[in-house]
Amino acid sequence: MGATKVVIALGGNALQEAGTPATAEAQFEVVKKTAGYIAEISEKGYEVAIAHGNGPQVGRILLASETASSVTPAMPFDVCGAMSQGYIGYHIQQALKHELAKKGKDIPVVTLVTQVVVDKDDPGFKNPTKPIGPFYSEEEAKKIAAEKGYVMKEDAGRGWRRVVASPVPVKIVELDSVKRLWDSTIVVTVGGGGIPVIEKEDGSLEGVAAVIDKDLAAERLAEDVDADVLMILTEVEKVSINYKKPNQQDLDSITVDEAYKLIEEGHFAPGSMLPKVMAAVNFAKSKPGKKAIITSLYNAVDALEGKAGTAVTM
Repeated sequence: MGATKVVIALGGNALQEAGTPATAEAQFEVVKKTAGYIAEISEKGYEVAIAHGNGPQVGRILLASETASSVTPAMPFDVCGAMSQGYIGYHIQQALKHELAKKGKDIPVVTLVTQVVVDKDDPGFKNPTKPIGPFYSEEEAKKIAAEKGYVMKEDAGRGWRRVVASPVPVKIVELDSVKRLWDSTIVVTVGGGGIPVIEKEDGSLEGVAAVIDKDLAAERLAEDVDADVLMILTEVEKVSINYKKPNQQDLDSITVDEAYKLIEEGHFAPGSMLPKVMAAVNFAKSKPGKKAIITSLYNAVDALEGKAGTAVTM
């Protein structure tokens, strides 16, 4: 029996702290703390790969690019996604390599700019829902929609924002490279859910303006590398029902069937916990013996040992 293989999906709070400035320097300080927990997991003998989100970062790259468009051409959305993978990966590589070295471990950490194939007919393209970038007034939003052809939607009473599709990940293009590197290297991959691309009839790939849910992309990766555990890190230690109500109940473990029932009852918010639970369910039912864990970064080590977090199993 080899080492336990774990795919770790880092939530936004593992890359950026609420209330801190959105500078690269402030984000790097957060990533250093995150790297300490991942290094501890590696030191305990687990083999890991890392996936991460990029929502705020890609929005800011896009905004910077569009704001400077009178000076230098604005970059398309898929290119901004690739740029976010590069700089977030660079931060993780640098911080994690240092934390591993402090523990006497000489393990390479590599970021793979990763493309993920989506279906051009995915229903997500007909109904874009993923908000990105800054808020606008209704008047500004309509002007931008007319000028650039963007889909603009009102976002929870806070203003208007651009929305893009959130299609389902079908295939990880660089999967073979991840597998080849696995035994020797910690790979940072499917960053921000991966750069969404569609396969054309001639076999070439074309980037599209979309954001793949990073938890679903991490789940796809975990299945494809035959991982034992999918660990989804978020802001809370456990999944709860009746969240933030007097009768809130934290869950230590749930089965796939129990999870479906709770989803049906509307316990998980579509924009936050629902995709995490769906990804966990998809992984747990993919093959006998698979386990998904949803917990906070700070409880990650304990959760792998069954002492924290919410475990989802068949």
